[in-house]
Amino acid sequence: MTPRHLGTTGLVSSALGLGCMGFSQAYGPADDAESTAVIHDALDLGITMIDSAMSYGGGHNERLVGRALAGRRDDIVLATKFGIVRDAGGVRLDGRPDHVRGYCEASLERLGVDTIDLYYLHRVDPEVPVAETVGAMAELVAAGKVRHLGLAEVNPDQLERAAAVHPIAAVQFEWSLSWREPEDDVVPAARRLGVGLVPYSPLGRGLLTGALPPGPFPAGDFRGEDPRFADENLTRNLALVRALAELAGRHRVTAGQLALAWLLAQGPDVVPIPGTRSRGRIAENAAAAGVHLSGDDLAALEAVAPRQAWQGDRRSFAAHGTTRTR
Repeated sequence: MTPRHLGTTGLVSSALGLGCMGFSQAYGPADDAESTAVIHDALDLGITMIDSAMSYGGGHNERLVGRALAGRRDDIVLATKFGIVRDAGGVRLDGRPDHVRGYCEASLERLGVDTIDLYYLHRVDPEVPVAETVGAMAELVAAGKVRHLGLAEVNPDQLERAAAVHPIAAVQFEWSLSWREPEDDVVPAARRLGVGLVPYSPLGRGLLTGALPPGPFPAGDFRGEDPRFADENLTRNLALVRALAELAGRHRVTAGQLALAWLLAQGPDVVPIPGTRSRGRIAENAAAAGVHLSGDDLAALEAVAPRQAWQGDRRSFAAHGTTRTR
Protein backbone atom coordinates (compact mmCIF):
# COMPACT_ATOMS: atom_id res chain seq x y z
CA MET A 1 0.00 0.00 0.00
CA THR A 2 1.39 3.38 -1.01
CA PRO A 3 2.61 5.34 2.03
CA ARG A 4 1.38 8.81 2.87
CA HIS A 5 2.99 11.59 4.91
CA LEU A 6 1.03 13.18 7.74
CA GLY A 7 2.07 16.69 8.66
CA THR A 8 5.61 17.99 8.50
CA THR A 9 7.08 16.02 11.42
CA GLY A 10 8.10 12.94 9.43
CA LEU A 11 5.16 10.70 10.26
CA VAL A 12 4.53 8.17 7.47
CA SER A 13 1.53 5.85 7.34
CA SER A 14 -0.19 3.51 4.95
CA ALA A 15 -2.85 5.25 2.86
CA LEU A 16 -5.55 3.59 4.95
CA GLY A 17 -5.52 2.82 8.66
CA LEU A 18 -7.67 0.71 10.96
CA GLY A 19 -9.96 2.34 13.51
CA CYS A 20 -10.32 -0.03 16.46
CA MET A 21 -13.16 1.49 18.49
CA GLY A 22 -15.72 -1.07 17.31
CA PHE A 23 -13.76 -3.88 18.95
CA SER A 24 -14.70 -2.50 22.36
CA GLN A 25 -17.82 -0.33 22.14
CA ALA A 26 -20.48 1.53 20.14
CA TYR A 27 -21.58 -1.20 17.72
CA GLY A 28 -22.68 -3.92 20.12
CA PRO A 29 -20.81 -6.99 21.40
CA ALA A 30 -17.56 -8.02 19.73
CA ASP A 31 -15.41 -11.13 19.92
CA ASP A 32 -11.79 -10.57 20.99
CA ALA A 33 -10.45 -13.48 18.95
CA GLU A 34 -12.14 -12.24 15.79
CA SER A 35 -11.01 -8.67 16.50
CA THR A 36 -7.42 -9.89 16.85
CA ALA A 37 -7.71 -11.72 13.54
CA VAL A 38 -8.93 -8.53 11.87
CA ILE A 39 -5.90 -6.63 13.18
CA HIS A 40 -3.54 -9.35 11.95
CA ASP A 41 -5.22 -9.34 8.53
CA ALA A 42 -4.89 -5.56 8.36
CA LEU A 43 -1.16 -5.76 8.96
CA ASP A 44 -0.78 -8.54 6.39
CA LEU A 45 -2.60 -6.36 3.85
CA GLY A 46 -0.16 -3.49 4.35
CA ILE A 47 -2.20 -1.35 6.74
CA THR A 48 0.18 0.21 9.25
CA MET A 49 -1.90 2.83 11.10
CA ILE A 50 -3.65 1.19 14.06
CA ASP A 51 -5.86 3.62 15.99
CA SER A 52 -7.03 3.11 19.58
CA ALA A 53 -7.91 5.25 22.62
CA MET A 54 -7.77 4.94 26.37
CA SER A 55 -11.53 5.52 26.55
CA TYR A 56 -12.57 2.72 24.19
CA GLY A 57 -14.09 0.10 26.43
CA GLY A 58 -12.49 1.71 29.48
CA GLY A 59 -9.02 0.42 28.55
CA HIS A 60 -10.16 -2.84 26.93
CA ASN A 61 -9.26 -1.61 23.46
CA GLU A 62 -5.66 -0.74 24.24
CA ARG A 63 -5.11 -4.07 25.97
CA LEU A 64 -6.63 -5.91 23.00
CA VAL A 65 -4.54 -3.95 20.50
CA GLY A 66 -1.40 -4.48 22.56
CA ARG A 67 -1.89 -8.26 22.61
CA ALA A 68 -2.67 -8.35 18.89
CA LEU A 69 0.44 -6.37 17.99
CA ALA A 70 2.86 -8.35 20.15
CA GLY A 71 5.89 -9.24 18.10
CA ARG A 72 4.94 -6.90 15.25
CA ARG A 73 5.73 -3.50 16.76
CA ASP A 74 8.03 -2.52 13.90
CA ASP A 75 5.22 -3.04 11.36
CA ILE A 76 2.89 -0.38 12.69
CA VAL A 77 2.18 3.26 13.37
CA LEU A 78 0.49 3.00 16.76
CA ALA A 79 -1.97 5.78 17.56
CA THR A 80 -3.96 6.25 20.73
CA LYS A 81 -5.75 9.07 22.53
CA PHE A 82 -6.41 10.52 25.96
CA GLY A 83 -8.82 13.09 27.29
CA ILE A 84 -12.12 11.19 27.41
CA VAL A 85 -12.29 9.48 30.79
CA ARG A 86 -14.65 6.63 31.68
CA ASP A 87 -14.94 5.78 35.33
CA ALA A 88 -17.51 5.05 38.03
CA GLY A 89 -18.76 8.63 37.75
CA GLY A 90 -19.57 8.31 34.05
CA VAL A 91 -17.84 9.97 31.12
CA ARG A 92 -15.96 13.25 31.34
CA LEU A 93 -13.25 15.27 29.62
CA ASP A 94 -9.86 15.81 31.24
CA GLY A 95 -7.04 17.71 29.60
CA ARG A 96 -5.35 18.96 32.76
CA PRO A 97 -1.59 19.20 32.15
CA ASP A 98 -0.68 17.48 35.42
CA HIS A 99 -2.68 14.40 34.36
CA VAL A 100 -1.28 13.99 30.84
CA ARG A 101 1.84 12.02 31.72
CA GLY A 102 -0.13 9.61 33.90
CA TYR A 103 -2.64 8.94 31.13
CA CYS A 104 0.21 8.32 28.68
CA GLU A 105 2.06 5.95 30.98
CA ALA A 106 -1.14 3.99 31.63
CA SER A 107 -1.71 3.65 27.87
CA LEU A 108 1.88 2.51 27.35
CA GLU A 109 1.39 -0.18 29.96
CA ARG A 110 -1.90 -1.39 28.48
CA LEU A 111 -0.43 -1.41 24.97
CA GLY A 112 2.75 -3.12 26.11
CA VAL A 113 5.05 -0.69 24.30
CA ASP A 114 7.69 1.87 25.19
CA THR A 115 6.62 4.58 22.75
CA ILE A 116 3.39 5.76 21.13
CA ASP A 117 3.85 6.88 17.54
CA LEU A 118 0.90 9.30 17.42
CA TYR A 119 -0.69 10.57 20.64
CA TYR A 120 -3.95 12.49 20.29
CA LEU A 121 -5.84 14.75 22.61
CA HIS A 122 -9.20 13.01 22.13
CA ARG A 123 -11.28 16.09 22.98
CA VAL A 124 -10.35 19.55 24.19
CA ASP A 125 -11.26 20.00 27.84
CA PRO A 126 -13.41 23.17 27.96
CA GLU A 127 -11.92 23.96 31.37
CA VAL A 128 -8.31 23.91 30.12
CA PRO A 129 -6.75 26.03 27.34
CA VAL A 130 -5.66 23.68 24.57
CA ALA A 131 -2.19 25.24 24.53
CA GLU A 132 -1.65 24.13 28.12
CA THR A 133 -2.63 20.55 27.38
CA VAL A 134 -0.43 20.45 24.28
CA GLY A 135 2.45 21.87 26.29
CA ALA A 136 2.25 18.85 28.58
CA MET A 137 2.00 16.56 25.54
CA ALA A 138 5.17 18.14 24.14
CA GLU A 139 6.99 17.07 27.30
CA LEU A 140 6.12 13.46 26.41
CA VAL A 141 7.87 13.89 23.06
CA ALA A 142 10.94 15.30 24.81
CA ALA A 143 10.88 12.32 27.19
CA GLY A 144 10.73 9.81 24.32
CA LYS A 145 7.33 8.42 25.33
CA VAL A 146 5.61 9.83 22.24
CA ARG A 147 6.88 10.50 18.72
CA HIS A 148 4.17 12.72 17.20
CA LEU A 149 1.21 14.72 18.49
CA GLY A 150 -2.35 14.89 17.21
CA LEU A 151 -5.72 16.42 18.06
CA ALA A 152 -9.25 15.13 17.53
CA GLU A 153 -12.47 17.07 16.87
CA VAL A 154 -10.99 20.55 17.22
CA ASN A 155 -12.00 23.78 15.53
CA PRO A 156 -9.55 25.88 13.49
CA ASP A 157 -8.78 28.25 16.36
CA GLN A 158 -7.94 25.38 18.72
CA LEU A 159 -5.78 23.77 16.06
CA GLU A 160 -3.88 27.00 15.49
CA ARG A 161 -3.32 27.54 19.22
CA ALA A 162 -2.03 23.99 19.58
CA ALA A 163 0.29 24.22 16.58
CA ALA A 164 1.84 27.37 18.02
CA VAL A 165 3.04 25.29 21.00
CA HIS A 166 4.30 22.15 19.22
CA PRO A 167 4.09 20.74 15.67
CA ILE A 168 0.86 18.78 15.18
CA ALA A 169 1.17 15.81 12.85
CA ALA A 170 -2.51 14.98 12.43
CA VAL A 171 -6.02 16.08 13.20
CA GLN A 172 -8.73 13.43 13.47
CA PHE A 173 -12.39 14.15 12.73
CA GLU A 174 -15.42 12.60 11.10
CA TRP A 175 -15.35 13.05 7.31
CA SER A 176 -16.97 11.02 4.59
CA LEU A 177 -18.93 11.35 1.40
CA SER A 178 -22.05 11.63 3.58
CA TRP A 179 -20.59 14.13 6.12
CA ARG A 180 -18.60 16.92 4.49
CA GLU A 181 -18.88 19.95 6.79
CA PRO A 182 -15.17 19.74 7.79
CA GLU A 183 -14.32 20.82 4.25
CA ASP A 184 -15.51 24.31 5.23
CA ASP A 185 -13.20 24.91 8.17
CA VAL A 186 -11.01 22.16 9.66
CA VAL A 187 -9.61 20.82 6.38
CA PRO A 188 -8.37 24.18 5.04
CA ALA A 189 -7.04 25.20 8.45
CA ALA A 190 -5.09 21.96 8.82
CA ARG A 191 -3.60 22.32 5.36
CA ARG A 192 -2.59 25.89 6.03
CA LEU A 193 -0.79 24.73 9.18
CA GLY A 194 0.79 21.65 7.57
CA VAL A 195 -1.27 19.16 9.61
CA GLY A 196 -2.28 15.77 8.19
CA LEU A 197 -5.92 14.68 7.95
CA VAL A 198 -7.17 11.45 9.57
CA PRO A 199 -10.89 10.98 8.92
CA TYR A 200 -12.73 8.54 11.16
CA SER A 201 -16.06 6.97 10.15
CA PRO A 202 -15.08 7.40 6.48
CA LEU A 203 -17.83 4.93 5.57
CA GLY A 204 -20.50 6.97 7.32
CA ARG A 205 -20.71 4.55 10.29
CA GLY A 206 -21.50 1.76 7.86
CA LEU A 207 -24.08 3.69 5.84
CA LEU A 208 -21.89 3.95 2.75
CA THR A 209 -21.22 0.22 2.57
CA GLY A 210 -24.82 -0.44 1.59
CA ALA A 211 -24.82 -3.33 4.06
CA LEU A 212 -26.57 -2.06 7.19
CA PRO A 213 -28.11 -4.74 9.40
CA PRO A 214 -31.85 -5.24 8.80
CA GLY A 215 -34.32 -3.93 11.32
CA PRO A 216 -33.65 -1.65 14.29
CA PHE A 217 -30.14 -1.33 15.67
CA PRO A 218 -29.50 -3.67 18.61
CA ALA A 219 -28.84 -2.49 22.15
CA GLY A 220 -25.34 -1.03 22.43
CA ASP A 221 -25.25 0.25 18.84
CA PHE A 222 -25.08 4.03 19.06
CA ARG A 223 -26.35 4.54 15.52
CA GLY A 224 -29.82 4.17 16.99
CA GLU A 225 -29.33 7.70 18.41
CA ASP A 226 -27.88 9.25 15.25
CA PRO A 227 -30.39 11.31 13.22
CA ARG A 228 -28.79 10.18 9.98
CA PHE A 229 -30.11 6.68 10.67
CA ALA A 230 -33.58 7.72 11.76
CA ASP A 231 -36.77 7.00 9.82
CA GLU A 232 -37.19 9.25 6.78
CA ASN A 233 -33.58 10.43 6.91
CA LEU A 234 -32.36 6.87 6.60
CA THR A 235 -34.77 6.13 3.77
CA ARG A 236 -33.48 9.09 1.77
CA ASN A 237 -29.86 8.36 2.59
CA LEU A 238 -30.19 4.73 1.51
CA ALA A 239 -31.56 5.91 -1.84
CA LEU A 240 -28.30 7.83 -2.31
CA VAL A 241 -26.32 4.75 -1.32
CA ARG A 242 -28.13 2.70 -3.95
CA ALA A 243 -27.14 5.27 -6.58
CA LEU A 244 -23.58 5.13 -5.24
CA ALA A 245 -23.60 1.33 -5.50
CA GLU A 246 -24.80 1.51 -9.09
CA LEU A 247 -21.93 3.83 -9.98
CA ALA A 248 -19.49 1.60 -8.09
CA GLY A 249 -20.66 -1.38 -10.11
CA ARG A 250 -19.54 0.32 -13.29
CA HIS A 251 -16.04 0.45 -11.78
CA ARG A 252 -16.32 -3.15 -10.56
CA VAL A 253 -15.88 -2.08 -6.96
CA THR A 254 -18.22 -1.95 -3.97
CA ALA A 255 -20.01 1.15 -2.73
CA GLY A 256 -17.73 1.20 0.31
CA GLN A 257 -14.60 1.01 -1.82
CA LEU A 258 -15.84 3.88 -3.99
CA ALA A 259 -16.55 5.98 -0.89
CA LEU A 260 -13.05 5.33 0.47
CA ALA A 261 -11.47 6.03 -2.92
CA TRP A 262 -13.33 9.35 -3.02
CA LEU A 263 -11.87 10.33 0.33
CA LEU A 264 -8.36 9.23 -0.65
CA ALA A 265 -8.71 11.35 -3.79
CA GLN A 266 -9.23 14.48 -1.68
CA GLY A 267 -5.47 14.78 -1.22
CA PRO A 268 -2.23 12.94 -0.40
CA ASP A 269 -2.43 14.23 3.18
CA VAL A 270 -5.59 12.16 3.90
CA VAL A 271 -5.37 8.83 5.78
CA PRO A 272 -8.86 7.46 6.51
CA ILE A 273 -9.21 4.94 9.34
CA PRO A 274 -12.28 2.81 8.62
CA GLY A 275 -13.20 0.41 11.37
CA THR A 276 -14.58 -3.07 10.89
CA ARG A 277 -15.07 -6.28 12.85
CA SER A 278 -15.20 -8.42 9.71
CA ARG A 279 -12.17 -10.12 8.17
CA GLY A 280 -13.84 -9.95 4.77
CA ARG A 281 -14.49 -6.25 5.12
CA ILE A 282 -10.89 -5.43 6.06
CA ALA A 283 -9.71 -6.95 2.78
CA GLU A 284 -12.37 -5.01 0.88
CA ASN A 285 -11.37 -1.75 2.56
CA ALA A 286 -7.66 -2.28 1.92
CA ALA A 287 -8.33 -2.87 -1.78
CA ALA A 288 -9.89 0.61 -1.99
CA ALA A 289 -6.39 2.08 -1.80
CA GLY A 290 -5.84 0.73 -5.31
CA VAL A 291 -8.95 2.39 -6.78
CA HIS A 292 -7.98 5.54 -8.65
CA LEU A 293 -10.66 8.02 -9.65
CA SER A 294 -10.36 10.48 -12.51
CA GLY A 295 -11.78 13.98 -12.52
CA ASP A 296 -14.73 12.68 -14.52
CA ASP A 297 -15.26 9.91 -11.96
CA LEU A 298 -15.33 12.40 -9.11
CA ALA A 299 -17.78 14.62 -11.00
CA ALA A 300 -20.06 11.64 -11.63
CA LEU A 301 -19.93 10.71 -7.97
CA GLU A 302 -20.80 14.26 -6.96
CA ALA A 303 -23.75 14.17 -9.35
CA VAL A 304 -25.33 11.01 -7.85
CA ALA A 305 -24.56 11.77 -4.20
CA PRO A 306 -24.13 15.54 -3.75
CA ARG A 307 -23.20 16.95 -0.39
CA GLN A 308 -26.50 18.73 0.19
CA ALA A 309 -28.60 15.63 -0.47
CA TRP A 310 -27.57 13.68 2.66
CA GLN A 311 -30.08 13.91 5.49
CA GLY A 312 -29.55 14.19 9.27
CA ASP A 313 -27.38 16.64 11.16
CA ARG A 314 -24.48 14.89 12.86
CA ARG A 315 -23.86 17.91 15.08
CA SER A 316 -27.00 17.37 17.17
CA PHE A 317 -25.79 13.83 17.85
CA ALA A 318 -22.13 14.74 18.36
CA ALA A 319 -23.01 17.26 21.04
CA HIS A 320 -23.55 14.33 23.39
CA GLY A 321 -23.14 11.05 21.54
CA THR A 322 -19.65 11.50 20.12
CA THR A 323 -18.20 12.56 23.46
CA ARG A 324 -19.91 9.67 25.16
CA THR A 325 -18.98 6.96 22.69
CA ARG A 326 -16.06 8.00 20.57
